[in-house]
Amino acid sequence: MLLAVLLAASAVTQDSIRSALKTVDIASGTVETVFTEQRHFEAPNWSRDGRFFLINSKGRLYKLDARNPKELRPINTGFATRANNDHGISPDGKSLVISHEVTEDWQTSTVFHLPINGSKTPRQITTKSPSFWHGWSPDGKTLAFVGRRDDEFDIYTIPLAGGEERRITTCRGLDDGPDYSPDGAFIYYNSFCSGRMQIWRMKPDGADPEQLTRDEYSNWFPHPSPDGRWVVYISYLEDQAQNHPFGKQVKLRLMDLRDTSVRDLTPPFFGGQGTFNVPSWSPDSKRVAFVSYEIVSPH
Repeated sequence: MLLAVLLAASAVTQDSIRSALKTVDIASGTVETVFTEQRHFEAPNWSRDGRFFLINSKGRLYKLDARNPKELRPINTGFATRANNDHGISPDGKSLVISHEVTEDWQTSTVFHLPINGSKTPRQITTKSPSFWHGWSPDGKTLAFVGRRDDEFDIYTIPLAGGEERRITTCRGLDDGPDYSPDGAFIYYNSFCSGRMQIWRMKPDGADPEQLTRDEYSNWFPHPSPDGRWVVYISYLEDQAQNHPFGKQVKLRLMDLRDTSVRDLTPPFFGGQGTFNVPSWSPDSKRVAFVSYEIVSPH
């Protein structure tokens, strides 16, 4: 959603952005480029069986074959053609959720559910907007999302079947990026509660919030590994207050949950919004996928 604001205020256009889908190996730090294209795409999800990635671009959702990554193949999302970069795959791999902007205003973002191969009629889950999906409980029954209500961005949960949303953060300042641990014991998230954007975790009902990072970076979007050992998140090298803009120097960092120690997973690169918004671990917990960007001249 923030990319449109940046583009409107600069000479950068969607067609002057080259996007690169990359993976990084947790053990070695080796970065490999999977696919590049001179278009703006964002937020890779790695499928539960490891066979494909989900990526959004210009309001549409696409599949990219992980074994033969030659082209982005569109998924039929029916009327939902303004999907943003908050989408994900169910724990059983059979369905997905998207955050679709009902009008051209990002503040109308609403969460919808549909089969993994698409549908002409996605099912609406959240009734209030804006709502941005970020996490799926391991049992598949509950979604965690970010909503702005009364000018405050907080984390909410809602049954996948639909129903009343439940607010689980109350600290003043933006709370974002909720993602469940694989055992369901915690929700990891980023929060401005301390006056700087840092990584936190809490119980699934919002109890016992705990700050995990205390450094000079702006830290966003923590994603636990499927085996429960690691959390990867994106760090802006310079303080961004409560924003997560496109077009900044960032890096991925790795937290070892055995002792909460942290190390750099990648060198700094040009990225930000769209790089690492959603869960993107490989099923074997050995790699994560992300997107880097380059500003180039249009064809």
